[in-house]
Amino acid sequence: MLEKLQRRRAAVAASGAVVLIAALAGLGPGASVASSHREAPLIASDPAADNTDLYAFVSPERPGYLTMIANWIPFEDPDGGPNFYPFATDAAYRINVDSDGDAKPDAVFRWTFKNADQRGNSTFLYNNGPVTSLDDENLPFKQTYTLESSFNGEPFKTRIEDAPVAPSRIGAASMPDYQKLRDQATVQLKGGWKLFAGQADDPFFLDLRVFDLLYGGDLSETGQDTLAGYNVNSIAIQVPFKDVALKGDAKRNPVVGIWSTTERSRSRVSDGPSNGDRVQVSRLGNPLVNEVVVPAGLKDAFNSLSPDKDAGIPAVVKRVTNPELPQLIEKIYGVKAPATPRNDLVEIFLTGITTKAKGPIKADLNSQLNNKDVDPNRFRPSEMLRLNLSVPVAEQPERLGVLAGDLQGFPNGRRLTDDAVDIAVQAVEGAAQSGKLVDALAAGDKVDSNDNAFGAAFPYVALPNQGAVNAGRSGSGAPAASGASSAPEPSSDPAGGATDSEAAPDLDPASSSSMLPSGSAVILGVGGVGALLIMLTVWWLMKRRRRAAPATYGSDPTVRF
Repeated sequence: MLEKLQRRRAAVAASGAVVLIAALAGLGPGASVASSHREAPLIASDPAADNTDLYAFVSPERPGYLTMIANWIPFEDPDGGPNFYPFATDAAYRINVDSDGDAKPDAVFRWTFKNADQRGNSTFLYNNGPVTSLDDENLPFKQTYTLESSFNGEPFKTRIEDAPVAPSRIGAASMPDYQKLRDQATVQLKGGWKLFAGQADDPFFLDLRVFDLLYGGDLSETGQDTLAGYNVNSIAIQVPFKDVALKGDAKRNPVVGIWSTTERSRSRVSDGPSNGDRVQVSRLGNPLVNEVVVPAGLKDAFNSLSPDKDAGIPAVVKRVTNPELPQLIEKIYGVKAPATPRNDLVEIFLTGITTKAKGPIKADLNSQLNNKDVDPNRFRPSEMLRLNLSVPVAEQPERLGVLAGDLQGFPNGRRLTDDAVDIAVQAVEGAAQSGKLVDALAAGDKVDSNDNAFGAAFPYVALPNQGAVNAGRSGSGAPAASGASSAPEPSSDPAGGATDSEAAPDLDPASSSSMLPSGSAVILGVGGVGALLIMLTVWWLMKRRRRAAPATYGSDPTVRF
């Protein structure tokens, strides 16, 4: 088996991943990467199906339970009305778990959504007035979901139907107590499962100006959280270890591999039917794999692959054994790139950290090969987010995870507070091989935490932001003065986001002639001429409307290079 693994190490997973390794305190190097917003050409035009981030960690307040959080729809501006951000009703959202190392799912959790839209021709609004509960008549547009599960290849079983989805957060006037809506959308099932689906603050934090030739070419473009103020759609699930561990025994078999996917019908037509079997159109395990490592020509292909195919695709191997990022850093900053081939990176992302792979990392942390009941002959190197459920929860979590000696952190799973980017930069620069940080890049992107505090209990993600993301910019669209930020200040609310009492404006009708009368239909001052112009515009658009061409995700989901 060891000889087989050594041969496979050259066949890197299509994850390729920035496969970042860091020096571990007393353990050896680990891996880390970042995020996946709009990373591939096809998925960039289908945000409702676009996986952005995946998190998996041992529940800190609930021993023996695994929490998995998967996010979709990048860059949700809180002011993005009137349709805001529903889940797709013609897609299937999945979280997959591999416990035996064959790169195929042993546990699958599948969500499908449907709309309850009562607006018809009566209004263009998402809500007709203040919303105080999920069944409020002032919320004519609602969503519900069905969760199905499958274990060990058995048929899917429905776990819950018509479960409520937390709506998009419109603002303080429309939703004066959003925490109440969040609580109503948090569901507990028999067997201890907890579920949540709805909008949340985007938990990923980084300065995305790395794409401007690596932070401006002189590290001057750092310190701004690009995703501050934006939201995502989150699906969170908490299940007992026994439901995901091999043979239900997390003591003998504590390591699991996790990835999320989205499936669409093979072809879709705007305003028309969807046809054909579902095919995978988006995939996410370790973050930033497809966004930063995989080259542009292979990105759509990677989104269609299942992990069991990863090790057989040589087109991506070169991008891992000789990654692009260190070469760019050397050209721009003069920091010499580590010698290639990067066999350290290959071992991390194909097998997880294990001495059984006979690789450069002399430690056992998060490979399914460490599970006692795994058949090594069936083990398949592949890219996924691996987590050892037996590692104790850190009393004081370190944002740099394993790099800082916190073995419960990234890349052993991924917590919301793990600073994936800073770990990634150090690892790809060879911190695993040298055993120390690269001093020239030690400051990282200077974004060390999320703009909103995370919650201490399920579903952990911060409440969605409200208010304009561009509030810190001038009316002309030019950047605000130096030091201004478009992000909201971190809240004292443990769940994150501005508290309702802080965010709510003074709504004293007597003090404002612009306030609408109580119970008024929100026409917002559109006079007769304005209404006529709107009607003419709608008529003109309808007259020019043409049915869109089919968007096809491929006649064969299997990728060939």
